[in-house]
Amino acid sequence: MSDFLQLHFITAYPPANLNRDDTGRPKTAMFGGAARMRVSSQSLKRAWRESEVFAQSLHANLASRTQRLGEELRRHLLDKSIAEDKALAIARSIAGVFGKIKKPDDKNPAYIDQLAFISPQERMEAIALADKLAKGDGELPETIDAKSLLRSTDTAVDIAMFGRMLADNPAFSREAAVQVAHAITTHRVTVEDDYYTAVDDLKLPSEDAGAGFIGEQAFGAGVFYLYVCVDRGLLAKNLGGGEPARGLGAKAICALVEAAATVGPRGKVASFASHARAHYILAERGRAQPRTLAASFLKPIGSDGENDFLSASIGALEKMRDAFDIAYGRAAEHRQELKVGGSGTLADIMKFASDEMPVVAPAQ
Repeated sequence: MSDFLQLHFITAYPPANLNRDDTGRPKTAMFGGAARMRVSSQSLKRAWRESEVFAQSLHANLASRTQRLGEELRRHLLDKSIAEDKALAIARSIAGVFGKIKKPDDKNPAYIDQLAFISPQERMEAIALADKLAKGDGELPETIDAKSLLRSTDTAVDIAMFGRMLADNPAFSREAAVQVAHAITTHRVTVEDDYYTAVDDLKLPSEDAGAGFIGEQAFGAGVFYLYVCVDRGLLAKNLGGGEPARGLGAKAICALVEAAATVGPRGKVASFASHARAHYILAERGRAQPRTLAASFLKPIGSDGENDFLSASIGALEKMRDAFDIAYGRAAEHRQELKVGGSGTLADIMKFASDEMPVVAPAQ
């Protein structure tokens, strides 16, 4: 049976460019007929996976998303004095299990065409298999059995949370237990342009007074709403089930909550010092069908003349939550809130989010 954790964050960012589009401007979206700033879910998940929060809590249980497994294997074998042609052949053969390998005449012939999400256990087994094949004197096997390397469950928490897709071996794909929405501002936003100059420190006073460089960068500021939904039962299943998965799943959820509340994308961070923390978090647990509360902001905050966008955003979210409860029935059996300057702490939210983790049958 599904066991959902829903997380709602309200976070205020001063001028920043957290997540850029192909022109270098902050990403945007139209919502409720108004332009909003947007931070993509991919950008958020990357920031969380690479954060100190994840590194400190989950360092032994983090996967790698890479094209370079074959190159790593090739270099590993070369360091053991395996002949270049044999090392490359073994590396290509093993890496091909994780995705389509590049052509032999490519400048990186051991690379995989796509990024592959590889767990620590799979990586270790790939290295062990490379060593085993390198010791053999006969021909390499034409194909390597995917079951000898790939896992449908293991202790890689980021794969368990965010899923992976293996087109050539779909039996080893994993459905994401964590769904992350794109964060959007609760109000209209106009992206602005910053015109700046840089001075040449060694320019002589006798020379012209002009700048050494002139540039432009875009930015915006706003109050963002972010929605995250976790299927805690699926998370435990992806981690292999049983009591060990329950404990690791609780640890992973605590790291996810802390990262989502305190870590954002690092786009232009040196220019804007865009380090923000959530002002408000609503955490909900239960078995009812999840729902986002983004509709709270279909009418942009500020349309009625509000000046305190932060308080108005929190109030609109709580009002929509209660309205949905009246219309559809209560959407969560348990709730916990954090309001900066009010009640609740991040520790309270983390404990609530990881309490009473479901136990699923161990993977066979």
